[in-house]
Amino acid sequence: MMEVVAAKSYEITRCEDKNGILLFYSEAGVLRIIPQNGGIVRVSFSEEAEFSPEQGRDYDGFINGIKYKLLESSTSFFIKSSEGQIIISKKNGAVSFENANGKLLLKERTYEPRFLEKITLYQTVGNLKVEEIETADGLKKRVKEAEKRECGYTYKTRNYFCFDEDEILLGLGQGEHGEWNLRNTTYYGHQGNRKISIPFMISSKNYGILLSTESLFMFEEKDNEAYLQTEADFYLDYFFLFGDNLFDVVKNFRRITGKAAMLPNWAYGYIQSKERYQSQKEILDTAKEFRKRKIGVDCLVLDWLSWPDGQWGQKSFDKKRFPDPKKMTAKLHEMGIHFMMSIWPNMSQGTADNTEFMDAGLLFPGTDVYNAFEKAGRDIYWKQIEKSLYPAGVDGWWCDSSEPITPEWGHIIEPSAGEKYCEYKKDADNIMPFERANSYGKYHALGIWENQRKQDHDKRVVNLTRSGWAGSQKYGTILWSGDISASWQCLRNQVRAGLQIAASGMPYWTMDTGAFFVKKGRNWFWNGQYPDGITEEYKKLYVRWLEFAAFLPVFRAHGTDIEREPWAFGDEGSRYYEAICKTIELRYLLMPYIYSVGALVCLEDGTFIRPLLFDFENDKKARYISDQYMFGPSIMVCPVVDDQNERNIYLPEGTKWYDFYTKECYKGGQDISYKCPLDKIPLFVKEGSIIPMKKPELCTRDMNDNAVEVSVYPGCDGIFRLYEDSGDGYGYEKGNYHIKSYYWNEEKQELTEDYS
Repeated sequence: MMEVVAAKSYEITRCEDKNGILLFYSEAGVLRIIPQNGGIVRVSFSEEAEFSPEQGRDYDGFINGIKYKLLESSTSFFIKSSEGQIIISKKNGAVSFENANGKLLLKERTYEPRFLEKITLYQTVGNLKVEEIETADGLKKRVKEAEKRECGYTYKTRNYFCFDEDEILLGLGQGEHGEWNLRNTTYYGHQGNRKISIPFMISSKNYGILLSTESLFMFEEKDNEAYLQTEADFYLDYFFLFGDNLFDVVKNFRRITGKAAMLPNWAYGYIQSKERYQSQKEILDTAKEFRKRKIGVDCLVLDWLSWPDGQWGQKSFDKKRFPDPKKMTAKLHEMGIHFMMSIWPNMSQGTADNTEFMDAGLLFPGTDVYNAFEKAGRDIYWKQIEKSLYPAGVDGWWCDSSEPITPEWGHIIEPSAGEKYCEYKKDADNIMPFERANSYGKYHALGIWENQRKQDHDKRVVNLTRSGWAGSQKYGTILWSGDISASWQCLRNQVRAGLQIAASGMPYWTMDTGAFFVKKGRNWFWNGQYPDGITEEYKKLYVRWLEFAAFLPVFRAHGTDIEREPWAFGDEGSRYYEAICKTIELRYLLMPYIYSVGALVCLEDGTFIRPLLFDFENDKKARYISDQYMFGPSIMVCPVVDDQNERNIYLPEGTKWYDFYTKECYKGGQDISYKCPLDKIPLFVKEGSIIPMKKPELCTRDMNDNAVEVSVYPGCDGIFRLYEDSGDGYGYEKGNYHIKSYYWNEEKQELTEDYS
């Protein structure tokens, strides 16, 4: 008969306070609690009574002492502060959190609240069996078998939590299938072409949980049991974030992971892209056509194959198709148009860039992907950019394929969510540090940021990237949702995707307007529903998609199968062409508002777009809505996500609402049926709002001297802070900006302003 090995006890036997770091000892290990200012608590558990600085390496230095009282009863320890109370059960070390009013926010499971399982780490050393797979991202190498050696150990960790029955959980990044409330679901936290996982979730009870992991993770809730699990950490570790509201919770996320960088004003203008512009001449001809037609555009984007044929990822222009890229960007700049180009982390074998990395030993085993975890790798990558691309006048980077592996795209039939997770886990472990398998995109972005900042103080980093992690916002990144497929259902899913990434603390997000894939291919992901391309039905979808895109932090069109310029959808005067032009013009009209919201994101850790739950937490109906959202402090956006010219809209209670176009006033707390012809996206403005606007021009540069006009939506007192600076460069970090505050006095019906 087998002998039972008894589990070690989690019963707390003693407590120590080491200069604000509280340690609770048990037979099973040590529970560490670090209360910090502003409502942040770090909770850690180690079986070894040691806490490696490798865990949460970017956050480990964040210790900001707070005044607290440590009290003890016969059953519990209590850590009391002005932010709330932390309760630790003596029986099993389970942790609970209460707010300052004594309301229970979250508790760990009261029996066996956590587990750790020791796992061995391995490093690939040789005897590789590698296959090459043709994907939509080009030819990729995949390690199928490898000789490995032990290189240490970490732990798989699991922490159980108890949530209220009516509690809503959002976040954990951007899913690909319209994921919303995470309750009673399984979420697999890994990267993918159309998936960006972020280890941060928020609750409708105004708190957040941030895992310090860089590994793969899971959230699962079923049968009234919920847990968060990580695959490879040095110890169990999470941050609990208090907040009076969800805005405070996101601010605390940024306090830990880093403040968002400021984007230049041109990045908020219309960005035109497609797969792909073939030559320097085509790019310049496209720019001239925009100006000839008097359609606003601030950036043109060059997709893959800027390099010579057969040299995938080489950071050099093909001289035949781009004979003088510096002259090209100079002409674009004369027209007020910026230039962004695609760069990749993988470079074909035999190219000069690949050879340089190979000679330095900085390619992942069996692949053509450079090692961005090493500073030396990041520096070489930038050196290659600096040699040929940056001197050509490139204004922004499009860091494609920054996961950097997408095993799910090697299939004809879509793998299940669990299969995708396991495949990513296996493939990542074959080539990169397993404990960092989810964070490659962040370090790739760090290399662009740290090196461009050293070289150029006058040009803000703009990095459109397909993958990110907690902290990516520090590095001038704009996340986008990958290679999605055209359908009304996908459009509906994209609204949720954008709101989920915002709830995950990431401020800048966009997508391929109209979807990347329009037609249907053989593989599961090439699943557009429009085999004939630009038909009447697709034009309707595209216009509605563009209207939604105009009210995202970054406004961008891109995709394959068809052309994407406005004139591809009809001639001047046609309903689709005019609807597209009208939408672009509306974006420019609101540019002072949009740029000021961008400043709020950077300077005050604000949230650009967000679910209605943020602004209307006490409205039981608004908290469940996923197809309406707030754009900045004032505008509620209600995208049309089906082939209709009328939609139901819920106006949240507690405020009056104004139709943006007519200024007709509605009371809150009601549903309305709203007519929205093709060229009109429903927009409603909260009472007390002040919205600054400018006469639209063909680019943000040409709007600089236009007078600001404000529109007031009365009903209560209001304030808006108009942010103004040079539009680019990092002078704002030294306070080189101006804020003009507008005040609306409802009683006096008076608008005043204060310039500082």
